[in-house]
Amino acid sequence: MNTDMQQTRMLLGDWRRGDIGARDQLFDRLYGELRQVSAALLRRESNNSLATEDLVNEAAMRLMEMDSIDWADRSHFLALSARAMRRILIDHARKKKSEKRSHEKVTLMTRFEGGQQRLDLEELETALIRLQAIDEEKAKIVELRFFGGLTPAEIGEVLGTSESTVKRQWQIARTWLLDAMGGP
Repeated sequence: MNTDMQQTRMLLGDWRRGDIGARDQLFDRLYGELRQVSAALLRRESNNSLATEDLVNEAAMRLMEMDSIDWADRSHFLALSARAMRRILIDHARKKKSEKRSHEKVTLMTRFEGGQQRLDLEELETALIRLQAIDEEKAKIVELRFFGGLTPAEIGEVLGTSESTVKRQWQIARTWLLDAMGGP
């Protein structure tokens, strides 16, 4: 394990034990990666008023409010950050919808086999909830890959499984999601 990974793991452990300084150092250290995840999510979305930094900061605030997280490593931290960003985007889309103004549908762009397709964020969330009820691991893989931008190797590290298993499960999950969302 390289020193960067060791230091990140040490900061996560110190934060878990209540060291606020370690938490701040961790966010400073991983801010660039969190920004990349945020920017990728926001690029996929149309008609969004959130800025990259706003999404990162709001996710950071939500993570700071969580008690007793047993952070495993950098990938685990990024995965939970991606989950927080997903919840923020969904909450934001629902708020916009409830304002009863004429807004465009909030959509995310993704690349499934067969080219680019536009996906409605709320429809995707509903399908993910259904998938989670059927197969929690596949739903986690979709969340980490789609919202977190993690590679199959990083997802395997977070879930404690092999990269090839993640790739197979990702293929099955995205096919299921397209079908559940009325895809082609």
